[in-house]
Amino acid sequence: MDDEPLAEWAERRDARIGQLRAVPLVTGDGPRASHLNPGAPRAIQRWNGHLWEPYGFAANLSEARSILFPHTEADSTPTPTATPNLGPGTGRHRKPPAS
Repeated sequence: MDDEPLAEWAERRDARIGQLRAVPLVTGDGPRASHLNPGAPRAIQRWNGHLWEPYGFAANLSEARSILFPHTEADSTPTPTATPNLGPGTGRHRKPPAS
């Protein structure tokens, strides 16, 4: 049996301390995917190493994302992607020349 050393397990567990998550406050079977109810209020929870504890509140999905990912809001401008320069040729997947 290959058991993980306790020090490695504790290090992995402690790395998550302080992690935040948003849980929609809707009736049902429990937390669901965030895109199902984007307008629903959300409870922001923080992992303390043993359980998720209340941390804050967000009115909707966009506000929750700004709390969970504060640095990505400023970087939301899309960067242009470079298209590959395809030279002339009749490669396998190229369209035949128009006649």
